Amino acid sequence: MPFCRKTGIPNIWKTNEPTEMTEPITLRKSYTVLLCIFLACCQTEQPQHTDPSSDELELPAHPNILWLVTEDLGPWLPMFGDSTIQTPNLSRLAAEGVVYPNLYSPSGVCAPSRAAIATGMYPSGIGANHMRTTSYTEVTGLPSYEAVPPPQARMMSEILRINGYYCTNNSKKDYQFQDPVTAWDESSNFAHWRNRAPDQPFFAIFNFTTTHESGLFEPYGFRHNEMRHYHAGDTTFKSAQWGTRTTEEETPVHVAKDLDFPIPPYLPDTEPVRRDMWKMYNNIAEMDRQLGAVLDQLEADGLLEQTIIFFYGDHGGPLPRQKRLIYDSGLNTPMIIRFPNRQKAGSRDNQLLSFIDFAPTVFSLAGISPPDYLQGQAFLGAYQSDQPRKYIHAAADRFDGFTDAIRAVRGQKFKYIRNYRPEQAYYLPVVYRERIPTMQELLRMRDSGELDQYQLQWFRESKDQEELFDCVSDPHELHNLAGDPAYQEVLQELRHEMDRWLTDIGDQPNLPEAELVNQLWQGSDQKPVTANPEISIADGKLNISCDTEGASIGYKFVNNDGSEPPAWSVYTQDIKAPATGDIVVQAHRIGYEPSEVVQVDAGQAK
Repeated sequence: MPFCRKTGIPNIWKTNEPTEMTEPITLRKSYTVLLCIFLACCQTEQPQHTDPSSDELELPAHPNILWLVTEDLGPWLPMFGDSTIQTPNLSRLAAEGVVYPNLYSPSGVCAPSRAAIATGMYPSGIGANHMRTTSYTEVTGLPSYEAVPPPQARMMSEILRINGYYCTNNSKKDYQFQDPVTAWDESSNFAHWRNRAPDQPFFAIFNFTTTHESGLFEPYGFRHNEMRHYHAGDTTFKSAQWGTRTTEEETPVHVAKDLDFPIPPYLPDTEPVRRDMWKMYNNIAEMDRQLGAVLDQLEADGLLEQTIIFFYGDHGGPLPRQKRLIYDSGLNTPMIIRFPNRQKAGSRDNQLLSFIDFAPTVFSLAGISPPDYLQGQAFLGAYQSDQPRKYIHAAADRFDGFTDAIRAVRGQKFKYIRNYRPEQAYYLPVVYRERIPTMQELLRMRDSGELDQYQLQWFRESKDQEELFDCVSDPHELHNLAGDPAYQEVLQELRHEMDRWLTDIGDQPNLPEAELVNQLWQGSDQKPVTANPEISIADGKLNISCDTEGASIGYKFVNNDGSEPPAWSVYTQDIKAPATGDIVVQAHRIGYEPSEVVQVDAGQAK
């Protein structure tokens, strides 16, 4: 096994072949609450230091920032207490970094959560919480629409670009709105920090889709070329066959199929469920392998100690009663951050964190003052908040063709859920989810009367208007305490916090979606359109303006031979005008249709 040149530590990131499993530690299938509490307190590979915030970080003025983002992932990793499988690359990352066990998404599904990450604003306050806003129009009878944040809002990556960062996305977007041309230097299956200018700091995202829900009913989704791309480190490889799928026989096997998988009490212990548990863990192991290839590239480029590495999932787990719900099983996802030179190595930070905190934290680490419109707070860097977060918040609305209205607030111990449609069942027959074998098994057992009291909870014909859970003693949120007199003080505290949050972000729970669209479009029956930009040159300076408040403006200079830069530049102030060639400009406010692409001859614009 290769070794890190500086530390002598076995360099797992250099090992891209499947790791042979040693005998794993298994968990009893009963998955009792007592065992869950024990695992939370006595984790395998759990770092011992619990107050890393007391140590000051020594960072470059403009560090590189690398995000490694996987999908549909709960805390099923050794450093978070689940030793079912080995994840050598993530285990090294945790040993050299900080483990964050209390990160929560604001939604149990990806697109609203990604809207929060991209904008730094809660999706239920900007029209981004219905999954999906641009489709299912035949079912909803609504037009295709996009989230519309306030005019001052910008995508996080655009602000980083304005401040000199090279920003790449490889490659999922899914923000509930079209990203402006100013958002990225590169966004594609092959976007990479390697294409930046020499010594330019970068913000790079790599999205790993292997752990997605679809991996339970498809072997690996779009994987043939993805695996070659990551494992070979071939960042230039392109092929028309990118979308081909592996077969069941071609699926790499990293995890033994006969392990005693830890099945949560809301799922039955049957063969179809055990099969999905194997697929879930096997997909995690494959993701770990792919992730290791990207870390290998970073180290090969000599950038490891100039880069802050984030690993996290886009929300909680892929299984039924996980994804789309705002129980912890749908919101809690693991996070690891490695700092240059292994600062705070092996530590653990138990503070509550929300995706809404990512944008201010990245700005803070980059030395950029976070804009005032952001709704989260920095938990690291020069602008770190003086007070740790006390609550996290979440919301659930429409999922594909089915609508609900649920809001949640959680502290370190208790979670409060308010159901705005208590007459409606929790379970929604989402067609995509029903392709999962475990979902089919649940429905079969429900109809045959084989489910126990906990497994039946999801299928109740109505919901309690309020729910209160002790998430420490009842981590699966099965025992509603809202009616218990002993918890009325906690209930009242969390009620007030929810009311405060809803008012603060302008959330209107249970607002009919048609009325939401009407508000976003300011009473029009047509999607708003960004005004075309105006271009002028005076005294050798290029001035570009747009009448649409809050529009981002992108521009390119096209040479006389037709050559042009690969990325749009972000216009923020007058700049030196080119002497010849064409000036190409587009304006775009998030949630609006972009303007036309305006092209003028530099000589004629004077």
